[in-house]
Amino acid sequence: MSKLDDNERWKSKMLLTEHVEGYEQRQHSHENKIITTEERTMIRDYILLPYMEKMVQKSLADIEYSTNILKRLYLMAGQKILDQIVKDLYRLRRELKRRNIKILTEEQSELVVYHRYYCRGYEEQFGMTRDVMRSEISLQLTKYISGLAMQLKEYSKETK
Repeated sequence: MSKLDDNERWKSKMLLTEHVEGYEQRQHSHENKIITTEERTMIRDYILLPYMEKMVQKSLADIEYSTNILKRLYLMAGQKILDQIVKDLYRLRRELKRRNIKILTEEQSELVVYHRYYCRGYEEQFGMTRDVMRSEISLQLTKYISGLAMQLKEYSKETK
């Protein structure tokens, strides 16, 4: 509490418009520097998508050398999912760049994987345990597979 708070004369004073505007701009610019939940989700996805890409590529390589009778079907479906992952990763890179968010290094501390990132001038860390990464990857791969299944269902309706 300052000495001016108790002084009744200061309560009747008017603020100049430019002072009010300057205060509001400083408040607004400070709010813009705080990362939103949507941006945290984007960072999480940006971290997980390269892992998913490698997993799908390895799976495609394994299928390539298999003798399964449905090998071509699995390869086409896997390639379609891989293409969607790459497209989403590209889209996320563009959006993070537009929002001035840079993701830097990966550090591992026991069971947690940390990524440093800069968000509009502020440096922070984003950490995930390996178990959380596995479960999120599983959920996202399930979404990609269901999306492909929906496309196949719609295609089969169109051809009938």
